[in-house]
Amino acid sequence: MPDLIKVAKFGGTSMADYEAMKRCANIVKSDSDKKVIVVSATSGTTNLLITIVSLTELPEKEKIVERIREKHLEICSHLVYGDQARQKIEHLVNELEEKVLSSKPATPQYSDEVLSFGELLSSSIFTYVLRELIGDRAEWLDARDIIQTDHNHGSAEPDVDQIEKNAENRILPHLQETCFVTQGFIGRTRSGVTTTLGRGGSDYSAALFAEAVNADVLEIWTDVTAVYTTDPRIVKNAKPITEISFDEAAELSVFGAKVLHPATMVPAIRKNIRVYVGSSIEPHLPGTWIMKNTKEKPPIRAISLRRNQTLLTVHSLDMLHRHGFLAQLFQVLSNHKISVDLVTTSEVSVSLTLDTNAGTSGIDFLPKKAINELKTFCEVEVEQNLSLIALIGNNLHTTSGLSGPVFSSLDGINVRLICHGASSHNLCFLVDQDRAEVVVQKLHERFI
Repeated sequence: MPDLIKVAKFGGTSMADYEAMKRCANIVKSDSDKKVIVVSATSGTTNLLITIVSLTELPEKEKIVERIREKHLEICSHLVYGDQARQKIEHLVNELEEKVLSSKPATPQYSDEVLSFGELLSSSIFTYVLRELIGDRAEWLDARDIIQTDHNHGSAEPDVDQIEKNAENRILPHLQETCFVTQGFIGRTRSGVTTTLGRGGSDYSAALFAEAVNADVLEIWTDVTAVYTTDPRIVKNAKPITEISFDEAAELSVFGAKVLHPATMVPAIRKNIRVYVGSSIEPHLPGTWIMKNTKEKPPIRAISLRRNQTLLTVHSLDMLHRHGFLAQLFQVLSNHKISVDLVTTSEVSVSLTLDTNAGTSGIDFLPKKAINELKTFCEVEVEQNLSLIALIGNNLHTTSGLSGPVFSSLDGINVRLICHGASSHNLCFLVDQDRAEVVVQKLHERFI
């Protein structure tokens, strides 16, 4: 076994074309401790595959398959091992074509099978790009041989114990001499059916691999140089964060930061694996280290913004001094698989925030049937076009004199909901979407 084990994940923009892949291959070559390389589909490919799943006309599906073929063969044309790479890509695309041109209905299982081709294609090409630099030490690995999941297509739950056993048999004995290139996002059930971990699941896959091989470091290489104090597109003088704790990073990812998938932190925390976020475009620039304990613990480390939020407020006099109302409310939401973020209550009202973005997978985030069911025992009010702003830091629930300066900074801004005290790492509230960026700018100027 090597002294240090690092798992490195490269996202879609890092796999965009031959030049991008070559940069990533050089990052791998520069550090022999990188033993497992997890890659996303080439930029834009997953969107094309989603389009294929949604189409019904076979000629339209075939056109997109050909676009995917041309896109990946173009990258192969630059390779030293071009002939081998082309054969592998042609084989995979032909397999994809056969699947999408069949008369199978667009079930969740069918969708997962189609979407898996994005990562299978990119990882196959990147293996040959890496071989140009490190030779046969680069070995392609089917992630589905390691990442075993349940049957929940589109958002499969991994079987952590079985993943560890699979890695112990397939990966660990060869780490000294091999650099494995594998796929993010995809897995397989015990019965051999392909599944996916959900959009953005490549980070999660990388963390599961890191946990399974007892890695010392998980590296996330993306198109940004670091985790920033807020979105640099909103605040030009946002600062890169050199160190951040697991808890803070988890809050940031949940409340809208796009650098990490929210689930990524869970396996890293379980095994106390340090996480590094860096830029594959400018790898020489310092990135962000995410770890259990940091040297400094500022009250406010960063500010995040999550758009497209909905506020659901229910009113009922039955709540007054009676039990069971909240249980009834949340049972309805659970029955309709509605995910709730924040909750505040009064004597006769409950307000909850819902992430409208949850509906982008084609599932109605707040079905009319659920609203009608709620109306049988309470009044229902739905407000949309809101944004959730979160202050992320440390000991926010015990830091005296914080709320006053925060909300005095927002003079003239209508705050719809405040959630403070449930977590020591965040203070969050809802504002109108068209004022959200102004709020972030004001808070950043005041506190960071």
